[in-house]
Amino acid sequence: MSRRRTLSSIAEPLVAGLTFYLCLAYLLLPVGWHVYVERHPALSNLPFITATSDGHPGDPINIALGGSKTQLEQLMKKAGWYPADPLSLRSDVEIAEATVLGRPYQDAPVSSLYLWGRKEDLAFEQPVGDNPRERHHIRFWKSDQLDKLGRPFWAGSVTFDKSVGLSHTTGQITHHIDGDIDAERDRLFNQLIATGMLIDTQYRNDFQKEKSGYNGGGDPWHSDGRLALGQISN
Repeated sequence: MSRRRTLSSIAEPLVAGLTFYLCLAYLLLPVGWHVYVERHPALSNLPFITATSDGHPGDPINIALGGSKTQLEQLMKKAGWYPADPLSLRSDVEIAEATVLGRPYQDAPVSSLYLWGRKEDLAFEQPVGDNPRERHHIRFWKSDQLDKLGRPFWAGSVTFDKSVGLSHTTGQITHHIDGDIDAERDRLFNQLIATGMLIDTQYRNDFQKEKSGYNGGGDPWHSDGRLALGQISN
C-alpha cells in the first residue's frame, strides 16, 4: 500500500508538470506570440527580402530592432560596429587603395539595397583584421510603423562579405556574401545581447517565406527562416 502511495506521489507531479508544459507550449505561447505580433504592426507588413535598384532580389531581412536612431547607433557602437561611409568617388578610391595595399578600411561604404521603395537609412560594418575583402555588414531601414513602446522600428539585413569579385549578374566589381546568413544573424544578435542594451529578445519562426535564393550579385544564400527581434532599452 505504501508503495502505491509512493508511486502516486511521484506520478501526480509528473502529470501536472507535463500538463503545464503542453498548455504552455501549445496554447499559451502561441496566443502570446499572436498578441505580440498584434502589438508590433510593423511585423505584419515587413517584407522578408530587399531589392536592388533594378528590381532584382537583394539580401534577406533577418533582424529587427525597436528604438530611436540615437539608441540604435549607440547600440551598434557598443557592439563594436562602425558606421559605413556613404558611396562616393572618394570612398571608391579608398576601397581600391585598401584592396591593393591590403590595409583595413573599417568604415567602407556598402552598396545600396531597397526596402519599401527606398535605400537603407543606416549601414554599419565590422572589419575582419586587415583584410578589406572580408567584413561583416548590416543595413537598416526605418519602418513607418512604431514598436510597442511607440519608438521607431528598424528592419535589418546582416550578411558577411567573404570576398571581392565580379557580380554574377552584372559583371561589376562587388563583394560576395557567405551563403550562411543565419550564422551572421546569430553572431550579431549575440553581440547585441552581450551589450546589455537589448530587452525582450526572441526569434520569430518562419518569417522568411523562402528559405534559400540568390541575391542581386548572384550569390546563393540559405536560412532557417527566423527573424531575430529585440527592443533597445531606454
